[in-house]
Amino acid sequence: MIILQDLKSDKMEDEKLIDQSVLAEDVASQIKYQFLDFFLVKPLDPVKVKKEFSKPVPTGTPAKDENGIEAQDFDSVETEVKEVDSDYRRGVVLKRPLYYVDSEKNDNVYTNINVGDVVIFRDTAGLRFDLLKDSRLLRQYDILGIEK
Repeated sequence: MIILQDLKSDKMEDEKLIDQSVLAEDVASQIKYQFLDFFLVKPLDPVKVKKEFSKPVPTGTPAKDENGIEAQDFDSVETEVKEVDSDYRRGVVLKRPLYYVDSEKNDNVYTNINVGDVVIFRDTAGLRFDLLKDSRLLRQYDILGIEK
């Protein structure tokens, strides 16, 4: 039952991505800028991951030593799991750089990234582009992967 729900949610997410691809094509046709070196990318919602955090557990109450400094002993470490934002983001490509538009003719381009493709990049990568709300300008080397 749980597996079916997971498959159903994956299918619904794929449908959302297809809709975003169509939307990306429409938005790209409305943008009046042509970028020379950057991909214009609209980040998707942050991906949540579970990470383990360790924190020391005090053994007792703090005690003052001969110099009057309060010191506390930590003999064990407690590990807790928290759900946090990933260091990586997914985003939809809205515009390709000028040098990349004729990538079929250019032998220097190894991958074909199209408008509407979902790409993976570090959350800190690229430049914030405030002329289009919540968008980023990424260089080709900022893009770590393409979701296919």
